[in-house]
Amino acid sequence: MTSITLHALIVQSACRDKFQFFDSLDYLRLLVLSPVLEECIVRSGLQHYLIKKYPSSTSISFPIWGSALAFSCLHAAQGAQSMVAVFVPGLTLSYLYQRTRKVWLCALLHSFFNAVLLVVCKL
Repeated sequence: MTSITLHALIVQSACRDKFQFFDSLDYLRLLVLSPVLEECIVRSGLQHYLIKKYPSSTSISFPIWGSALAFSCLHAAQGAQSMVAVFVPGLTLSYLYQRTRKVWLCALLHSFFNAVLLVVCKL
């Protein structure tokens, strides 16, 4: 899949009609609440558990892939395209948590991803 195709998939799945009537509470949800809650659940919850359960260096990728898949599944209500579109950002966030163990950093990057999405969808 080329980067242009992936970009088109992300924009198509994420933008639809969702951002046409957006108010300040939606911005709060998208830029603060969702990133913090999702990262607390997926990274400091599930991924932290998987890291403790599979501590050997040979299984280091399992917590990354497992939490990215769980992150993708959290977006299932928005459709299969959304699940696919958030998988790569989920891998990025999982890798960041694996390296730093700082959930606040993941939430900040997640918020940035959402902000970029808002800009792209508003154009």
